[in-house]
Amino acid sequence: MPADLDVARQHNFLLSALPEDEWQRMKPHLSLVDAAVKDLVYEAGLPIEHVVFPVTSVGSMLNDIEGETAVEVATIGREGMAGLPVFLGVSESPNRVVIQVGGALIRMTAVDLRTFLLGDGVLHAQLHRYVQATIVQLSQNVACNRLHSSEERAARWLLMTADRVGSSEFFLTQEFLAQMLGVRRGTVSLTAGVLQTAGLISYSRGHITITDRGRLEEVACDCYGIVHAEFEQLRSRSAEKRRQ
Repeated sequence: MPADLDVARQHNFLLSALPEDEWQRMKPHLSLVDAAVKDLVYEAGLPIEHVVFPVTSVGSMLNDIEGETAVEVATIGREGMAGLPVFLGVSESPNRVVIQVGGALIRMTAVDLRTFLLGDGVLHAQLHRYVQATIVQLSQNVACNRLHSSEERAARWLLMTADRVGSSEFFLTQEFLAQMLGVRRGTVSLTAGVLQTAGLISYSRGHITITDRGRLEEVACDCYGIVHAEFEQLRSRSAEKRRQ
């Protein structure tokens, strides 16, 4: 885990874009947390008490349908924040968010975020851009789950997860892979087996290594490139803000 908040913020696109004076005003309201897989960020239908800015962790926004496997509708990593409903003026969400890949995150109470945003600083503008990027991700997910094969979708999700953790190696449970793909666990084993046999990934007991990223990108559907480009724009804006 990063040594302190000042180091951790550099890994999150939203926080790293903040001017130093804005960061110093925000910092007393933040805590650095080491999150584990399946930790709950917030529950569906209940008031959101905290928002989190992933640093090395990855969150999963899940839609639970009674009697069915939960389906992931969005992935939240170092590019953003889990808790957008709070920014949009809503106290709860129909979806729950849990930690998909364990690691560090920066946490802030929903009350403190609302108060802080009254200042209308850079974070406010960055969150607006992040909302746009999230809308693109959500819309592509809908089309992807309807039109593309499980292998194409798996390749896309694995690439997106690698982008968020900043590594070609990460731990991802079979349960989360099933939720990401919107399939049952048996299909996950078959899909991962196809990618592994092709030499694109190594997968053993949840430990995934992308062994041939170039070919994995070829297998992934076009949705990956569209969503990746949107978040790259957000990253570029963050870098531009840091230089100003």
